[in-house]
Amino acid sequence: MSEDPALEDVLELLSDQYARDILAATSEQPMSAQQLAQQCDMSEPTVYRRVEWLQEHGLLAERTEIQTGGNDYSVYRATLSEFTLTLEEGAFEPRIERLSTPAFPGQNEDDTADRFTKMWENL
Repeated sequence: MSEDPALEDVLELLSDQYARDILAATSEQPMSAQQLAQQCDMSEPTVYRRVEWLQEHGLLAERTEIQTGGNDYSVYRATLSEFTLTLEEGAFEPRIERLSTPAFPGQNEDDTADRFTKMWENL
């Protein structure tokens, strides 16, 4: 997401307790929808609805966990690191800080062998 969402949208999203619980839980470690439902004491449909909203606003990232048995699943990680709202000269100025997440493991490695090793370790 290249542009920050409207202030009203972010405030509405962050006013939702379920969305805040998901962000808090996924800021510690990536979690699946099932794990989030259990940890945050909410139904899976509620988790998926909030996950969709958080992703639309660029506050949550999704990654697929590959399983050898073919039961791949998604895990989610908060990308929001800071939200500030400043009142200055008669206007509110929101600022959203996001964590940078590499597109794939090893992306930031300069050496091709190191990049391949990181990718292989994360399969």
